[in-house]
Amino acid sequence: MGIDVVGFQTTISRSISLSGIGVHSGENVSITFHPADPDTGVVFNRHLPCGDVISVRAVSSQVGSTDLCTLLGKAPDRSVATVEHLMAALYALGVDNISIDLDGSEVPVMDGSAAVFIEAFDNAGLINHPVKRRYIRVVKPVRIEMGGSWAEFSEHNGTRFEIDIDFDSPLIGRQSWKGEVTADTFRRELARARTFGFMRDVERLWASGHALGSSLENSVVIGDDDKVINVEGLRFRDEFARHKTLDAVGDLALAGAQFIGCYRSYRGGHKLNAMALRALLADQTAYEIVEAPARRDTVRHGELVAINAAAFAPWAL
Repeated sequence: MGIDVVGFQTTISRSISLSGIGVHSGENVSITFHPADPDTGVVFNRHLPCGDVISVRAVSSQVGSTDLCTLLGKAPDRSVATVEHLMAALYALGVDNISIDLDGSEVPVMDGSAAVFIEAFDNAGLINHPVKRRYIRVVKPVRIEMGGSWAEFSEHNGTRFEIDIDFDSPLIGRQSWKGEVTADTFRRELARARTFGFMRDVERLWASGHALGSSLENSVVIGDDDKVINVEGLRFRDEFARHKTLDAVGDLALAGAQFIGCYRSYRGGHKLNAMALRALLADQTAYEIVEAPARRDTVRHGELVAINAAAFAPWAL
């Protein structure tokens, strides 16, 4: 019958703060999370040195660049970069509404995974709003292809990810992660998987203004001999596929609502994830918006009822 889904919207119970470095900008960044009202969604508030505050909603329509990370906002001085690990944590734990203040251009990378964010939100705790949560339920397949890569959504009675990667590297090669993404499975199997890169790409990335804050403290680095440079090695044998799945969860969280269905990709990344999400949301025959028939903490998938999709489209804001 499928896993229970939550009937109410949620937010965190209290404000919490973290600090760290931006993996691409190299900036020191402080970030604070605040509880938010129902139907707020996820909103980033970037505090500029001049005192101005730029607010950006974490929705598909606000996605700008997808080179090496997912960036929200259309102009460099009015954007927030590297949101994917944080968005994955929010999505996995089911945090619907939250206001996020930060004093830099990029979400801090922490240890390169989503684990620190998960721990912070677990410590703060979540509370329910007395307002129903709405879901995007996939009702027909949507597929896109880009060169040798592809991604597709299909019907499924749950929230499933099937992510295949294929790197021209003996260390990585072809790996996959497949499973239902729930708060528990995300904590156990995905949250600690770190971002990764190749030493041979470092100078090129630096020259383009990327990876200025990358280090062995926040990235798995693969040397020219195709071995992991990090002294502690890998956290999982297939940590690379798990991190690509973590990224996909965060990128699809920009729908602005939880989705019910299966997402598959082969040789994907931020750009492909963004393209697939836009393709799904652009086809109103491919999904329906559903919610619980009554105000209840949890409901079965089969009990969810369709509502007017036109009245709920946060991804277009």
